[in-house]
Amino acid sequence: MERQLWKKVLKCYDYPLITAVIMLSLFGLIMVYSSSMVTAVIRFEVPSDYFYERQKLWLIAGFIAFAIMMAIPYKVWRAERWVKLVFFASPLMLIAVAFLGHTANNATSWFRVGALSIQPAELAKLGLILYLAAAFANKRKRLAEPAKSNLFPIYYTLVICFLIAIQPDFGTAAIVFAIAMCIIVSSGLRLVLLLKQLLFFTLIGTVLSPFWLPVAGKKIFSPERVSRLYSFLDPFQYANGDGYQLVNSYLAIGLGGLKGVGLGKGIQKYGYLPESHTDFIMAVIAEELGLFGVAFTLGLLAFIVLRGLWIARRSHDAFGSLLAIGISVMIGFQTFINVGGVVGLIPITGVPLPLVSYGGTSLVLMMASLGLLVNISMFTKYEQRYKKGEKMAADRQKKGLTF
Repeated sequence: MERQLWKKVLKCYDYPLITAVIMLSLFGLIMVYSSSMVTAVIRFEVPSDYFYERQKLWLIAGFIAFAIMMAIPYKVWRAERWVKLVFFASPLMLIAVAFLGHTANNATSWFRVGALSIQPAELAKLGLILYLAAAFANKRKRLAEPAKSNLFPIYYTLVICFLIAIQPDFGTAAIVFAIAMCIIVSSGLRLVLLLKQLLFFTLIGTVLSPFWLPVAGKKIFSPERVSRLYSFLDPFQYANGDGYQLVNSYLAIGLGGLKGVGLGKGIQKYGYLPESHTDFIMAVIAEELGLFGVAFTLGLLAFIVLRGLWIARRSHDAFGSLLAIGISVMIGFQTFINVGGVVGLIPITGVPLPLVSYGGTSLVLMMASLGLLVNISMFTKYEQRYKKGEKMAADRQKKGLTF
């Protein structure tokens, strides 16, 4: 009986989604090596495969997290003990990193333990998705009544966004806000009520700006960030300063053309793109693999996002549906912000490309999130394929029918 159950479960796994995740993560590992081998030697004075070897270890950890989250029933995470843990841990980590964190690129966003760096904001993203999905799934019947709706999750979201923004990390804060708004709107909460609350907090923030702006404003509106905004508006005027990376990103994209110059043969990574293996890895893909490489990367990411939204639509469980929406939106918005920065559509914010850019915490958390998405898909498919049949068989047996 148990063997038959496992066969049914294995048949219900979302193998197209699993294949897309494996293909994209392995492709990312190849591109991390190609984009970092020169930077590692020239800029960091380490062996050419230094970032590749580190990313490979993180990818192994990511696959383990992916497999664990695939195997654990997603409804486990709805338990009150996990929701409470996530609820308290996320803001505490973000507060702690402000005082004990490591500063790099003018942002205090990491805990540094030896050679290991952990970014709490990445953990907070998945934590917020779990918390909001559980909170709104539990209150689903009361959302249509404004007087009884619990608006606390909205307040909690704004606190998390503020703690991330003052690091400062505007890209991640924008992603977290977008994730939260999509989950909240999808939950059934009245849009008018949500807009009223956001307007209320905007007014409160404006009134209290003389108190918080002198403290937070030094980080949020630092000279480096203001000049980055100017360089976004006219990068060629600041080509020797803050517009340097964006101009060279344009050059990389232009050099790549349709087919690219060949894997490993790009020249922009020779010091022209200082963040070639992280924020600007898409520029290296465009240069070396051309439009075909970009289409392959964005095609797989688009498939994962659309597959996630399809899973959310098929799920009859509110918690699973909201989780799938949150994970899909996270990948979609993170891709948009990264690629938007590379092509000059939006200011550069330092957000990695999901599953492709170098980065340990981001990679492992993304793999864990996608494992959770696969699990939701599996349970949805299992319930639709077998549960209904099992229930009908039990009803027939109860009635004494044999056909």
